[in-house]
Amino acid sequence: MSSPGEFYKSLPPITKAYGTICFMTTVASHLGLYRIETIALIHELVFSEFQVWRLLTNFFFLGNFSVNFGIRLLMIVRYGVQLEQGPFQRRTADFLWMMIFGVLSLLVLSMIPILRGAFLGISLVFMLVYIWSREFPNAQVNIYGLVALKAFYLPWAMLALDVIFGSPLAPDLMGILAGHLYYFLTVLHPLAGGRNIIATPKLVHKLVARARLGYPTNAHVPQDRTTGGAFTGRSYRLNASTGRGFSLRGFWSS
Repeated sequence: MSSPGEFYKSLPPITKAYGTICFMTTVASHLGLYRIETIALIHELVFSEFQVWRLLTNFFFLGNFSVNFGIRLLMIVRYGVQLEQGPFQRRTADFLWMMIFGVLSLLVLSMIPILRGAFLGISLVFMLVYIWSREFPNAQVNIYGLVALKAFYLPWAMLALDVIFGSPLAPDLMGILAGHLYYFLTVLHPLAGGRNIIATPKLVHKLVARARLGYPTNAHVPQDRTTGGAFTGRSYRLNASTGRGFSLRGFWSS
């Protein structure tokens, strides 16, 4: 059994970086090193006073220390790691571009008044959940030890739980919209005979290569798009046939 330090070192680079920044942002807030209002997405201040850092910093605050904060951080680690070490293995630049695309998509969605929020980190995490559910659609998910369902339905189950617990639905819906847009443009549309119109820019490949973050290019890693149908997952996708399950027991006990 690995120690916490060994486990942390084993995390893939993008998931590790995002999770660490989110954790440290909450730690710094808890210690009173800054006021969360200074990193919130306030559109009026972005456009009128050019406080452009808010466009990025709002994604790093997942809430104060609480059970919900722990759940969100665990979701980053669990789903981010499985994506980065699975479908995005040796494709670090593509994974980083997926995150960037998610940030840009959510910023656009946040311009819609009914979807506007001060912090979009929860939506970005939910986007990871959505894409994971599409990449591993047949994985078995267990909620509360009572309800078992396929991963394909996980985002909608989580949305239903938020309805039951009275949590805001806008962050989840934004994550679903951003995640589906990415998955449609990079997987479903190419499968239907189209081309990937949001292929990872060369600049992102160069950035990853310069930072030496894993494997920056896809030159030697063919991307399998020979799945039997939309929303059934890429053909290399998973161990669903092996009977391995995935448990969320206790995730929603707060």
